[in-house]
This record gives sequence, C-alpha cells and structure tokens, in this order.
Amino acid sequence: MDKTTTLNLRVNPIVKQQAEDVLKQLGIPMATAIDMYLRQISMTGSIPFKVALAQAPQHLNADLMSAEQIRSLLQEGLDDVKAGRMRDFDEVFEELLGEQST
Repeated sequence: MDKTTTLNLRVNPIVKQQAEDVLKQLGIPMATAIDMYLRQISMTGSIPFKVALAQAPQHLNADLMSAEQIRSLLQEGLDDVKAGRMRDFDEVFEELLGEQST
C-alpha cells in the first residue's frame, strides 16, 4: 500500500533530536519509525507500551506523607549534610550502575 497521508506534528525539538539520533544508529528513518508505531497501535488495539505514572516507593512518596513527615525527612537530610555524612553523586551512581550489571 502506498503512503499517501502526511502527518504534521508539533513535538519538543530536543526529544525529536534525541529520537533521530537513536533512529539514525538503528538505520531507521523517522517516517518508518512513526509508521511502525501506528501499525503496532492498529495490530494490538492499544498503545504498544505501558503508559503509567511513575510509582515511587511508599516510603518515598511525598504525596502520601504529612507535612510533618516531610519536614522531618528534610531536617534529617540537612543534619546529615551538616555532620558531613554524605557521598559524592558520581560515586553513588557508579555503584548503582555496577549493581545493575551483576
């Protein structure tokens, strides 16, 4: 079937560029990727990936905390900083990445 319909979309230019960079590495033109996406919607009758709000663990979800609980956690963090109980972000991030690969 010939492609005869044009889509005009407004998207975030940064997101578009990031997607184009990935698609270029895969050797897939943007138009083909969009066509693949639309075909998946047609075939599955749904969006072909989970669409959901990110779920924070209960103990970290500020929406479920009282103002006093939030203040207490913020004060605890401030006390840790004042006492020098902190770690470098890059060190922690590298540690987390190392745990994921094992």
